Amino acid sequence: MAYFTCDTSTIISRKLSDLPDNFLFSSVVFMELMASAKDDILRKAYERAYRAYQKDGALIVPDADDWLMASKVLYWLTQDRRRNARGYTPRLKPGAAQRMALDVLIAVSARRYDATVITENWDDFKATQHFCKFKLAKGSEFFK
Repeated sequence: MAYFTCDTSTIISRKLSDLPDNFLFSSVVFMELMASAKDDILRKAYERAYRAYQKDGALIVPDADDWLMASKVLYWLTQDRRRNARGYTPRLKPGAAQRMALDVLIAVSARRYDATVITENWDDFKATQHFCKFKLAKGSEFFK
């Protein structure tokens, strides 16, 4: 059976009822959703959903090897940026490094579950895919 997961921006832009039955929720996405919840009521709703996905065995949780691989991919992405800038490492926009780290962690852990990552953040995930092979799909095409 094919499995799917989404990055945070894709989850925010969709109704949860649109998600396929064979959907696995990333704990990284739940962390981002809970951290940015507008109030405690929404944060608690995300926490209940987290527990439900956890209970159903449909929660992707990065393990130690995922963290190590994410570190490698982030290193390779930095080296690639440095190479493209002829030895100079261009500064990223504020918060970009953190967002990239979380996206890489989503991708690496989804790979272990053989889950396709659905995203609208195509460029970042495509760059990650160059160093870590995982399945990727555009949200605009997936949710037609």
